[in-house]
Amino acid sequence: MTDEPVTDTTAPRAPAFVAGACDLPWYRRAFAQGAGYILPSSIFAFIPIAFALDAGPGMIALIALNCLAIVVFLLGSTLVMHWPGYARWAWLAGLIGSIATLGLFPDSRPIYFAPLVTCTAVTLIAWRHALIVVIAATCVGLGLAILQGDLFGVVMVLMGFVLALTVGLGIRYDAARAALRRAEERTAVLAVAAERERIGRDLHDILGHSLTTIAVKADLAQRLASRDPAATAAQIGEIADIARQSLKDVRATAAGMREVRLAAEVAAARAVLIAAGVECRAPVALPMLADADSELLGYAVREAVTNVVRHSGATVCTIEADADGVRIGDDGTGLGDRRGGSGLNGLRSRVEQAGGSFDVQSSPAGTVLTVRLAAPSPEGSTP
Repeated sequence: MTDEPVTDTTAPRAPAFVAGACDLPWYRRAFAQGAGYILPSSIFAFIPIAFALDAGPGMIALIALNCLAIVVFLLGSTLVMHWPGYARWAWLAGLIGSIATLGLFPDSRPIYFAPLVTCTAVTLIAWRHALIVVIAATCVGLGLAILQGDLFGVVMVLMGFVLALTVGLGIRYDAARAALRRAEERTAVLAVAAERERIGRDLHDILGHSLTTIAVKADLAQRLASRDPAATAAQIGEIADIARQSLKDVRATAAGMREVRLAAEVAAARAVLIAAGVECRAPVALPMLADADSELLGYAVREAVTNVVRHSGATVCTIEADADGVRIGDDGTGLGDRRGGSGLNGLRSRVEQAGGSFDVQSSPAGTVLTVRLAAPSPEGSTP
């Protein structure tokens, strides 16, 4: 249980390992990796002492030392999560051994400590291996409890099995969610890089030829200036025309960059909400939409998220999108007098002009804004 930072960051860590915990003092590292949850339950490791009060002092001392070893291995598991796999296996074996040793003492009932073994296994070793340990410990514990006719032992073993699965699956869920968040961040970075590349390519295509032409004609006008004023004036006029056309092209490109699209607004909403301290629950995949529909729904997401960040005081914002429309909800304090604000009224007008439906449900428990696209016209009917 060293307090030195880990240098080998490529080695597999325990499932409950917390990145950066190795740089903390040992006691803070332990609590960062679950000691706060384990500490109360470690008190029960000393229960066998209560069953040995009629034994001699020597026997009580041995049982107390054995119980203390269990607590050391149990709490110490939060300090060895950065160790190599074989060392963590050895630590788990030490915990199992110290619990099994209780069987040498009368009325100690080591099967009651099955939850300590199973829960430590799912936090300390890889899930595929921990699952084997959990199943094996459960089978052995159930067998011993049935042979001894100990109904409470059966309950404790089954409780250890359920707790281990709950803890292990919870850790795996958190790991999967963290991996998904990292993947989304990488996707966002790649999207930004691709957009920068596109902008650079468009600007090169738009301005490269024009600026080259302007430079050539400017050189020609300079050479003709003293010999042929009329030709010089013509060249300058052409330079001005090319420059004006290039300016129009740049403005058109910039306008294209500012186009509102649902995917871009959902990505922007996620970044804005996270920056504002609001949990964002938004879809990763979005439906394929026509440009006009995507623009309309993008405006809806933008306006709703703006209200969430500025006025709602919400902690969670949920964005749902499908081929028919979007639904944006929050758990804030409601719109109040802002229900008829200019932003929502403008969005309502935009949606109604497009033939869609607009609905806002607001209460002190939160607000839900729903925008639905116009239904497609039946075949053969007049739009």
